[in-house]
Amino acid sequence: MSRRPPKGEYIETDTGNKVSRKANLVGTQNIILGGRTVIQPEVMIRGDLTRTAASASSTGGSAPANNTAVAIGRYCFLSRGSLLRPPGRVYKGVFTYMPLRMGDHVFVGHGTIVQAASIGNNVHIGHGVVVGEFVIIKDYVRVLDGAVIPPNMVIPSFSIVGGQPARVVGEVPEGGHETFELRDLYKTVGNNPQPINA
Repeated sequence: MSRRPPKGEYIETDTGNKVSRKANLVGTQNIILGGRTVIQPEVMIRGDLTRTAASASSTGGSAPANNTAVAIGRYCFLSRGSLLRPPGRVYKGVFTYMPLRMGDHVFVGHGTIVQAASIGNNVHIGHGVVVGEFVIIKDYVRVLDGAVIPPNMVIPSFSIVGGQPARVVGEVPEGGHETFELRDLYKTVGNNPQPINA
């Protein structure tokens, strides 16, 4: 008889991250999780798409490139089937990827594709959304289900965004900021889930 406890569906790290065993994290050495983040099954994070270093032969040696591909803050929730992928472009004549940075309390909906440069704190991205390359989403933004955000768009704080292509369709009401809090949702996932207190 084995003394090991049975394996749960989620791997729980020392910093409280809950990562599904069925998630696909590629290039994990280039992915930073801030803590208490939930990564559900079928999520893919492309940490293998990193910035390419300058050629060492022309400079006689170069500083090492910053290899962080995806940086995720605290209390983020990546729903089933979502994809996080760093944006890429030609820089100084060479195609390279830039880091994807995500703040705290960011919810990413089911089947959503994110290639943004930066996502602020307290952002809710709905289901089936496409966030184009180099998009910058500021704090307290709600992206409605099915929206397609074109590349390079900057979304101001306290905006509600929707449509294909996406545009600002409203603003987050005063006092509605606590709806972005993800601590309770975090507790409902993992090997020992707790119900949300009503």
